[in-house]
Amino acid sequence: MAFAKRREYLFLYTVKDANPNGDPLNANHPRFDAETGRIMVSDVRIKRTIRDQWLREGLDVFVDGAPKTLNTRINELKSKLKVNTGKEALQKCIDTRLFGVTFALGNEAFSWTGPVQFKWGRSLHQAKAELIQGTAAFATKDQSEQRSFRNEYIVPFVLLGVYGIANQYASVETGATDEDVDKIADGLWEGTINLITRSKVGHVPRLLMEIIYQEGFSGATGSLDEKVNLLAPDGRAFSVEEELTIRSPKDFMVDISDISKRLAGLKNYIETVRICLDNELQLKGMDELKTVFGQKLVEQMR
Repeated sequence: MAFAKRREYLFLYTVKDANPNGDPLNANHPRFDAETGRIMVSDVRIKRTIRDQWLREGLDVFVDGAPKTLNTRINELKSKLKVNTGKEALQKCIDTRLFGVTFALGNEAFSWTGPVQFKWGRSLHQAKAELIQGTAAFATKDQSEQRSFRNEYIVPFVLLGVYGIANQYASVETGATDEDVDKIADGLWEGTINLITRSKVGHVPRLLMEIIYQEGFSGATGSLDEKVNLLAPDGRAFSVEEELTIRSPKDFMVDISDISKRLAGLKNYIETVRICLDNELQLKGMDELKTVFGQKLVEQMR
């Protein structure tokens, strides 16, 4: 049965000495907004983090990340899931039920709009990418002392904010259930912890807020990431120069006071607010949230 309650997500995570989301058309340089100096992460990257975690958990997903044709993948799924059509196979995959799919193969063609979507993530402060050079493990030819060089981009440190929404109406078409959508939050948190490639080591989840609305509510707080303010540890605003020197959670405070105020106005429509919080993060505005929501607020320190 399709899920009936709208949800919104705010996810904050840090990246240190790694590449949050390289652009293959720009020498794998971290994606960024040239006008504002903010690092960017695509919604596709966020979904991949979640999918990879589901794969680790043994869930059936359509996009498994392996290099293969659509025909090969669909035949694999039809054989494993014991179904006859591509649509039947994709109805059994959690990623297509939640994120949607456009499918065209042989005589089958259909498109589902996924009920769970994410905005592009952006850093909450300015940051600069650095080009790091090194040598390869092997020489260019036998008996040669000369090894080839490699170049890669990293970001010394960045705090990224991601906003997502789960729209109950789209779940009717894809068949996404409450059990499915319950796996989004853990997929974000645990999936970020389990990023283990060289370019992704150094990713740490810091804050995850999941707002679950009452059945029948069709509104949204909207763009929760834009309602977060980054402050210096003493509570003052950063200068641009100071933003560029941020290197750890000790160097800043996350202020969610604007979110607390906005959610207070929607209190009568909200069933639960769930928050996972890294114990290194300095957070302002949490007390207001606790005062407004009381037992509706479920907090977990990690």
